[in-house]
Amino acid sequence: MENYNIEDFRKIIKTLRSPDGCPWDRVQTHESMRTCLIEECYEVLEAIDNKDDDNLKEELGDVLLQVVMHSRIAEERGAFTFDDVVQGISEKMIRRHPHVFGNENGELAVSGAVDWDKIKQEEKRNTSQADVGPLTAIPKSLPALLRAQKVLKKSDKIYGDGITALESVGNIQRSLEDLKEFILINGENGLENKYDSDNIGAIILEIVNIARELQENAENSLTNMVETFINKRESNKE
Repeated sequence: MENYNIEDFRKIIKTLRSPDGCPWDRVQTHESMRTCLIEECYEVLEAIDNKDDDNLKEELGDVLLQVVMHSRIAEERGAFTFDDVVQGISEKMIRRHPHVFGNENGELAVSGAVDWDKIKQEEKRNTSQADVGPLTAIPKSLPALLRAQKVLKKSDKIYGDGITALESVGNIQRSLEDLKEFILINGENGLENKYDSDNIGAIILEIVNIARELQENAENSLTNMVETFINKRESNKE
């Protein structure tokens, strides 16, 4: 079996993108590969959950393919290269770990005290996100539960407006009473008077806040419960 390294892999992708390469690979864009990247990341998570090292190795390779392909597409339009990506993340890791790599006076290397938020703010000053609010900067493309938890956590940290788990429970109880009344009046489907979807969203947000306050991951909690639901239903069919 021939051994390949990252440079060999970059040449493979370059060949696939060349005029004589693969018709499918040649027409790909950042936008067309967007869904693929998301799916590959979730497949990595599933391999981790299954503690399947062979599958994890394969899925990490698929994620690497996404990184190299996006980098190649960017290089073709003169935006940046894979080397630029490596350079950027290397600089970031060193910059964000002064307690490991030290600084001019070596103080942080000894104390280990790191102000992560200050470092991140310094990084953003010269980027396209310089004028973007801290909550707006949290990507909309994240799964809704994960994004909600990140927004609540950052909002509490920056603005100090956190709601306790007990307060969220109270808010949910009041919202559920309103929902119950709506169903009793309009029926299960509410065909004539559609229920306000914002109210459903508000209830879910309160549940996410409870998860945050209890230091639980809302995304993982729902994923695990969905799996439990599936297993129960399918086991009943046998």
